[in-house]
Amino acid sequence: METIQGNQASWNANAYQAWLNRFGQPEEAAARIKKDPAKRIGELYKYAGDVRRKRVINLLGSNGSKAVALALLGAEVTIVDFSAANECYAKELAGEAGVRIQYIVADVLQLPACELTQSYDIVLMEKGILHYFQELGPLFDVVSRLLIQGGRLILQDFHPVSTKLISSRGTTANIRKHKVTGDYFDTSLIEKEVAYTKYLDRCAVPNAARKVRLRNWTMGEIVTSIAAEGLYVKSLEELPNLSCDGFDKGIPKSYIIVADKL
Repeated sequence: METIQGNQASWNANAYQAWLNRFGQPEEAAARIKKDPAKRIGELYKYAGDVRRKRVINLLGSNGSKAVALALLGAEVTIVDFSAANECYAKELAGEAGVRIQYIVADVLQLPACELTQSYDIVLMEKGILHYFQELGPLFDVVSRLLIQGGRLILQDFHPVSTKLISSRGTTANIRKHKVTGDYFDTSLIEKEVAYTKYLDRCAVPNAARKVRLRNWTMGEIVTSIAAEGLYVKSLEELPNLSCDGFDKGIPKSYIIVADKL
């Protein structure tokens, strides 16, 4: 509980300003999303299919950019996230885009019972999500309780090879050298800076407000935890680093798991 409260405090500290710095004012960000909402959803879109009139719940949906894109494509979208600062930016973004989203400010594991009614067609989770949970079983139990029969979990997150095992360091020739420096099977919590701080003036953010505690998971732990909650894993796609510099070519950067509730 202490770790959750600390992570929540960090995500409420300066997130709104970080999104302003990263994406601009909500009206600017909304205009970009409206030009091509499918592009904003990225690799996940091919697994979501036609979302018109579908109920989608975006767990840890952060600043709402994916949710707003889905709403523009015709989905009925709910976000769950424990940051009120994220909610503020997301609702302004939705307003400027001319769509409605529901935003529940809550710990995913403490969702109101009225939401756990097996009424969602899609549960969407994407990038930098699972490491906030110290246990995966309760999380995927919630996912199962949210989905209708035949509903779909679409999860994209950073690949365990890059989060747990490999470190990359630049050289004078602008070529990164990969080293195996981690312990793939390490189960301890690690302390890192909250993701949005790279968009802020570091001097303006107190050190305590920059820290979160995370638990990185192995691929086996992730897949097993999903399957244990009655979700049928249909696809596991591993994705390379798509950055233009090509420094991390050959190293899996992220993955997408698609699992259906039968």
